[in-house]
Amino acid sequence: MSDDAVRIDKWLWAARFFKTRRLATEAINGGKVEVNGTRAKPAKMVRVGDRVHVRKDALDYELMVQGLSDKRGPASVARTLYSETEESQARREQVQAQLKAQAVAFPQPKRRPDKHDRKRLADFKRHD
Repeated sequence: MSDDAVRIDKWLWAARFFKTRRLATEAINGGKVEVNGTRAKPAKMVRVGDRVHVRKDALDYELMVQGLSDKRGPASVARTLYSETEESQARREQVQAQLKAQAVAFPQPKRRPDKHDRKRLADFKRHD
């Protein structure tokens, strides 16, 4: 634990928003992370009380920094590093419900086609 500030890329990794620091750095450089309303750079220092906005895939997280760590620990510890605003949770749950409904409407195959499936499909297309 650091005394009063930690790099944002390390904090996002320690808080388990990204699997690796490299992914966290790429997201930050891609403009998907803001600290206190301004676009962040990987070396930006975050402090307790800072507001962090993270866009990851289709989800938006609006977070308040509650604790600091530059080491990745268990998920239970990582969850104590931040608190998510109620509006952010509601928006995220709504988007997740939409994505789930979309997945039901457009089901994906259970497995990849194997050699026999591809041969049957080629025969079917050829006889048309």
